[in-house]
Amino acid sequence: MKILTLIRHTTPRIGPGICYGQLDMEVADSFAVEAAAVTNWLHPVELIITSPLLRTRRLAEHLAAQHRCELRSDARLMEMNFGDWEGRAWDDIARSEIDAWSADILHFTPPNGESAQQMMQRVNTMMQDLAQLPQQHIAIVAHGGSMRAVLAKLARIPLSHTLNWQIDYGAVINIRRPFIETIKSSPTPPPPQT
Repeated sequence: MKILTLIRHTTPRIGPGICYGQLDMEVADSFAVEAAAVTNWLHPVELIITSPLLRTRRLAEHLAAQHRCELRSDARLMEMNFGDWEGRAWDDIARSEIDAWSADILHFTPPNGESAQQMMQRVNTMMQDLAQLPQQHIAIVAHGGSMRAVLAKLARIPLSHTLNWQIDYGAVINIRRPFIETIKSSPTPPPPQT
């Protein structure tokens, strides 16, 4: 693989201040405009791999039709699972739970959900499989969290270093060699010592 393109889904149809990770939802009415902008930024690709969630799938299907390329779904690209927090207003989640999460964002697990570290592990296994594919230009349509996990892996930095990175809806990030070579050669960086 010579080029890996990471694409964040377009604006989802959900109110402000709502917790969502694996909550499945439609895209906003601005989809056509946002998808056209992504299409304009995307170079020809041979394969698109998407999270199966609707907000990513809609964009991936649009791009695959535009580029006449293969489309695959991979559940390992889904956003972090916030469990019982999914679909709830952040203001309605117990302050003690939010504080516990803030104190250990990588390892805290929301009730019936998963930790950011668990998300990172599943994304890493997907990246190892990705490195074996023969296509030279692959695009991934994913979420802010799973994109940060990919970028952390490629940059060989802890996921915690990416948490403040702004990745807008419809963002397109092209990654070229030699960074792609790190998929095969580098282990996941150890968590920082506390």
